[in-house]
Amino acid sequence: AVCKSNPTPCKDPTDKLFTVHGLWPSNLNGPHPENCTKTPVNSHRIKNIQAQLEIIWPNVLDRTDHVGFWNKEWKKHGSCGNPTIKNDTHYFQTVINMYITQKQNVSEILSKAKIEPLGIQRPLAHIEKAIRNSINKKKPKFKCQNNGGVTELVEISLCSDRSLTQFRDCPHPFPLGSPYLCPTDIQY
Repeated sequence: AVCKSNPTPCKDPTDKLFTVHGLWPSNLNGPHPENCTKTPVNSHRIKNIQAQLEIIWPNVLDRTDHVGFWNKEWKKHGSCGNPTIKNDTHYFQTVINMYITQKQNVSEILSKAKIEPLGIQRPLAHIEKAIRNSINKKKPKFKCQNNGGVTELVEISLCSDRSLTQFRDCPHPFPLGSPYLCPTDIQY
């Protein structure tokens, strides 16, 4: 759905899987912090985890530039996670740990609940229930996009506390009238 909704078509589109888009610090009230550093990712320090990152956190819009995408995410979001996030390497390793050990693989969560990406209409409540059952009953955030008259699920956010050890309800739902607000039935 991300590839179909983007003005620039994806190069070598991925399988129908949810992948990581980022790890973003947020504020309960007010805007999220952004662009806390201009220091780029030290690509030498992430070499030994790069293969894992390419699987769980690919640049779906350009499969030839994963590091460029990660650099953008680090500078815009990850660098604002201090003191919890120590540096770029810790940021990326934290994402891997959250994805693997804290069971934040959304595609796997949905698959275990027998919800597969078949491109059919389904109640958003079924998807939400499956995710809540995997994240201690906390509320995720859904982002949808209309593609040629069909509303598709393009993003699911899972939220955690400051220590990155406990899930919490996601703040800032999309307001009524937002182009990203999901209806009660979506295509997935």
